[in-house]
Amino acid sequence: MPRTLSVIVPALNEEGNLAAAVRTILDAISDRFEDFELLIFDDGSTDRTGAIADELAAANPRIRVIHNPRNMGFGYNYTHGVQLARMEYVTMFPGDNEIPGEAIQSILSAVGAADIVAPYISTPAVRAWSRRVISAAFVSLVNLLFGLRLRYFNGPCVHRWVLLRVVPMRTHGFAYMAAILVRLIRSGHTYVEVAMPLQARQHGRSKAFRLKNILSVLRTLGELFWEVRIRDRRKYAGAVHRVESRV
Repeated sequence: MPRTLSVIVPALNEEGNLAAAVRTILDAISDRFEDFELLIFDDGSTDRTGAIADELAAANPRIRVIHNPRNMGFGYNYTHGVQLARMEYVTMFPGDNEIPGEAIQSILSAVGAADIVAPYISTPAVRAWSRRVISAAFVSLVNLLFGLRLRYFNGPCVHRWVLLRVVPMRTHGFAYMAAILVRLIRSGHTYVEVAMPLQARQHGRSKAFRLKNILSVLRTLGELFWEVRIRDRRKYAGAVHRVESRV
C-alpha cells in the first residue's frame, strides 16, 4: 500500500507565520510519501490569515482551506480534519511555524515504525518557564492517572487514519490529543517516541494557556479517568507497547 499523508494546519491570527509554516511542512514531506494533502483551518482569524491560506491553496492543488466562522480551537480543527482526511496517515502541524523542518522530517521518517508516532519536546528552554512548568505537571498527571510513561502528550502525533476513525474524540479542548493517546495506547496499539526540537515563535504569542483552556483540560481528564479506569477498564486493559526509535 502506498504511504499517503494528511496534514492538518490550524491557524488563528498567524498572518506572519502561516506561509513560512506551510513551506516548512512541504519541504519536510518532500518525497517521503507517494501522495499528501494539507488542510489549512483558518480558525476565525481577524487578520489576513484566511486570505494568505487562500493564496497558498490557489498555488498548490494539494492544499485545501477551511474557514471557521469563529474560533473553534485545536481539538475541533483536528477532529474536523480527521473527518475530511483522505490519506492513510494523519498528523497536525500548527501554522505558527514553531516546529523546524528538521523536526518534522524526523517525525515523518518514523511513520510506519509503530501505530502511533508520538513526538516530545527536546528543547523546552525555548518556551517560557511558566509554560514549561504547566506542561511538565500535565505530563506527570496524565502518566500517573493512566499508568503510562510518555514524555509528552500534546505533540503533532502521526496516527493511522483507520485508528482515528474508531477512537472516541469527544473533546475540542487542548487535552484532545492526550485523550486520543490514552485510549489508543491503553487499547494495546504500539507507539514510538521521537525527539522534537522547537524554535522560538517569530510572530505573535501562544494561545494555549488561558484559564478556560486549563479548566477544559481538567474536565477532560476527569471524564477520561472515569471511562478508562472505571467504566470501561476491561476494554483499556491492554499491554502498553513502546517501540524503540531508530530516528
